[in-house]
Amino acid sequence: MSKIYVIIGKSSTGKDTVFKKLMENKKIKTVTIYTTRPMRDGECNGREYFFTDEEHLKEFEKQGKIIELRIYNTVYGEWKYFTLDDGQIDLSKDERYLVIGTLEAYNKFKEYYGKEAVVPIYIEVDDRTRIHRAIEREDAQDVPKYSEMCRRFLADEQDFSDEKISEAEITKRYANYDLNSCVADILKDML
Repeated sequence: MSKIYVIIGKSSTGKDTVFKKLMENKKIKTVTIYTTRPMRDGECNGREYFFTDEEHLKEFEKQGKIIELRIYNTVYGEWKYFTLDDGQIDLSKDERYLVIGTLEAYNKFKEYYGKEAVVPIYIEVDDRTRIHRAIEREDAQDVPKYSEMCRRFLADEQDFSDEKISEAEITKRYANYDLNSCVADILKDML
């Protein structure tokens, strides 16, 4: 039976880096999600996300193709992230799918595909490490968005509270201080 693995964690825990490293394994398939936010430096449409607009999102909603949708009220306006039932996932095959999401997205995947088909990969590091990583990432941007970085950091305290993690029945956590060790631990559980 296919499994959908959802990488979850607070901002700047290294989810994107872990995702990219896991995707080097040819036994794992990606599910690219969609977003209405602007593309960041170094991103490519269809690789990190499918970048779209409100018009297309409304059309997908009319068609009933949205599996999960998250809305973030940022200092730059609303940014939406969503997974579309667009044929990328086929549970009839024995595949390993990998996506990045939030606790809410993880719960929506479980509702849509069933609890037995969806597995969380919760990535964590301490707050000090997270804030250093976030600053380094923004420093590398042509136009750093430090206020948005701070908003996300503070929102994570509520979005990823121990209570919400427990309610989602997430019991295993993967520490991401050493990328190769973290990825090796995850692969042991995935394959």
